[in-house]
Amino acid sequence: MRRGTPRPWRRTADRPRPSDSPERSRARQHGGRAGARRHGPRQEAVRTVTRHRFAFCGAQLAAVYVAADQDRELHLAELTGNRGILYGLPAILAVAGHSPAANAFRSGRPLWLTPKELATFIEEDPHHFPTRVGDGAPTSPARISLGALPLGHGDQELGCLVVAGEVGEGFSADDRSLLELYADQVAAGLESVAARFVGRRAPQAHLVQSLVPDQGGAFILDLGTGRMEAHAHVLELLGLSPEQFDGQVETLLACAVPDDMPALMAVVEPDRLAAAGQQLAFRIRRPGGELRWLGLRCRVEVDSDGAPQRVLGVVADASYLRPSADEVSLVQRLSATLAGAATIREVSRLAVEALCEPLGASRVAVGELEPDRLIVTALDPPELDAWPEVWRAEWRSEWPDVPLGDLPTLQSALRAGHMSLWPPGAALEPGLLGVGPGGLAVLPLPAEGRMIGVCLVGWDEEHRFAPEERSLLTATAGLVGQALVRAHALDARHELATMLQRSLLPRKLPELPGGVAVARYLPATAGLEVGGDWYDVIPLGDGHVAFVIGDVQGHSAGAATIMGQMRTAVRAYAVEGHPPDVVVARANRLLVGMETDLFATCTYVDLDMEEGIARVVRAGHLPPVVRHPDGVTEEMAVEGGPPLGVLAEAEFPMTEAGLLPGTLLVLLTDGLVESARLPLEEGMRRVCDALIEADPLDAGGVADDLVGSVGRRDDDVALLLLRYDGTAGRPKRSHWTVWRLPKAVLHARRFTARTLRSWGVVEELDTALLIVSELVTNAIAHTQGEVGMDLTLSTDRLRIAVNDASPRSPVKPVSVSWESTGGRGLLIVEATATAWGSVPLSGGKQVWAEIPWNARTG
Repeated sequence: MRRGTPRPWRRTADRPRPSDSPERSRARQHGGRAGARRHGPRQEAVRTVTRHRFAFCGAQLAAVYVAADQDRELHLAELTGNRGILYGLPAILAVAGHSPAANAFRSGRPLWLTPKELATFIEEDPHHFPTRVGDGAPTSPARISLGALPLGHGDQELGCLVVAGEVGEGFSADDRSLLELYADQVAAGLESVAARFVGRRAPQAHLVQSLVPDQGGAFILDLGTGRMEAHAHVLELLGLSPEQFDGQVETLLACAVPDDMPALMAVVEPDRLAAAGQQLAFRIRRPGGELRWLGLRCRVEVDSDGAPQRVLGVVADASYLRPSADEVSLVQRLSATLAGAATIREVSRLAVEALCEPLGASRVAVGELEPDRLIVTALDPPELDAWPEVWRAEWRSEWPDVPLGDLPTLQSALRAGHMSLWPPGAALEPGLLGVGPGGLAVLPLPAEGRMIGVCLVGWDEEHRFAPEERSLLTATAGLVGQALVRAHALDARHELATMLQRSLLPRKLPELPGGVAVARYLPATAGLEVGGDWYDVIPLGDGHVAFVIGDVQGHSAGAATIMGQMRTAVRAYAVEGHPPDVVVARANRLLVGMETDLFATCTYVDLDMEEGIARVVRAGHLPPVVRHPDGVTEEMAVEGGPPLGVLAEAEFPMTEAGLLPGTLLVLLTDGLVESARLPLEEGMRRVCDALIEADPLDAGGVADDLVGSVGRRDDDVALLLLRYDGTAGRPKRSHWTVWRLPKAVLHARRFTARTLRSWGVVEELDTALLIVSELVTNAIAHTQGEVGMDLTLSTDRLRIAVNDASPRSPVKPVSVSWESTGGRGLLIVEATATAWGSVPLSGGKQVWAEIPWNARTG
């Protein structure tokens, strides 16, 4: 067709339907029953495809053949239209035989015959095309053109469509393209029926309805001018009169239901057009309010440079996509169950269950929207490793909180407010592609004029979206959105407290050198779902990391507020460089001064990730549980102090312990191990038993197993787990007990020299001996009791530490006179060491100094 020239649509499209003749009845009995005997219910559905009047793009007759007998035969399923075109089409064709339908079916390509080529077929095989034509005035075979179009592709070879019409020069190029698109419409209907009869878990269609009615319409859109030429049947299907159509594509798009507009925009924007052969399904609302499903097939023509030029399309009624009895009952059941859901988590769980099984989805997630985050409230499967990396990185409690900034495609879909379907291979960000590599549905959840949440449905295997799935998803979205609003109204106080608590807990844990830390938090399921449990992981200097867990008394917004203040205070004191007992003591005095009746418990662990030395302080809290590399599990023996907020001047002793690579360190709150039905001793024993059987390489799995056994909870549950791996080079350590003898310093120097030479430390030996001399001299001269010395050689430094029984920290003199005989020791240490300091330790203190060491030069 020339561009810009109105196309003269053939009058045959409006020809009155011929009445059934005896020949029509005999043909139906002959062909239809033969197929029905072999195919049963599917054949009965196929019979409806071309049951009514047929006239389309020059074709006045249509016959549908379906594959049978393991694809060895083609059986005539339906014959309709002007039978005077071709009379007596065979009811059964051999696929191996010589006929247009068999040839097209075998090759998988359309076969077009001009009148001359058709006459050759008739001469070669008059059995397939008898010379006698229909009743009344016969049609001359010299004027008949024929097309045979295979139905289905690849593994879905369903049969063949035969069309014929009085087209003296053969079907035009435009007619051929449009008829091929029509054949795809027929194949879609047959495919839908075939899928249902092999047990597909989708809502089943009414088999008594027409799958793809033959009264389809065609259109041609000129992309250069934006003008559209539409068949009268297209306007009829859309409920428009010829006078209402102005030739603009926008007029037709306006007939669609808003939720289906994204699918239709593919026609206007060819670069977004669906893959060839894929059906676009959409709904329109007729003038009387009736909702009608339509199917659309398109083909884009390009010019010599590959630029899109025209869009050819076929629109047909697709009433088989209407919700079936199964689908309606599913939506009704969901509506009934959602009516009784009182919490957001329960609504989300019901939505996940309603979609996962019927759609055969690999993943389903429901979440609420915050200004910058997606708060996941239910998902299936619940395992962390089943979801993308960005989800796992934000998995800080029972479900993840995903930043919307990492999901721009999701943000775009939410702004549009319409369901988005992404086929396999779509260009999505990893956070969404990992949800549905084989296909992804993004379903915004509307309520009260806004989007309050979103549902994601993903498939691992390649998934082409069936139109009935769109219907189910759209119906579910409205129900779930409204249910979420009701749950908010019923649970406003819970939600406010939960949001407060979520904001007070760390969003994610830091990556650690020499270890992996994971955390789990579960709110109480009884009463107000908020409490005072908290945890934190605080990177400190010199390879140290602090691990903190605590519990504020009570379950209220006040408890959550105190929890946030205590977590902030502990973090601030720790980052300032205070030792563990000082951090806890200062947090205690802060809570006492808050004038609150609430108290808190806490366990604080300062771990040297390089040396594996842990310093632990416990304030009325449960002791840590340790699983050693050999599998032995025990509660760590840690001396405890009173809870925080009870006594202003309380003392909090510190306990030191060593961890070997492969050790699991577990900090927990009593909600995990104690309840009205579970004694504390039994709960701790269960935790130890679970750790013995755990795989230490899977820290996240161990944490999930520990909290997974907790059912209905009267208290919050917080769990902080560390798998200590150690650094690449294990530090070398040695200890010397300094005897109070006149030559104590000399013995300490000799021990140091022997040890460092055995370690290969040569160039740094003199500096180390000078520091040992000064530190041991100060300890002997200014303290009483036992004095010990520790040497630690790591990959890049040598640490010298001297322990004594005096809690008084050494004081560096401000100035020293040249006549003074003492006071220069700490100045010498400061001048020769790269770092030094003093920390309290078990009623005494430790003075330490470090000097750099290079293993290659050493």
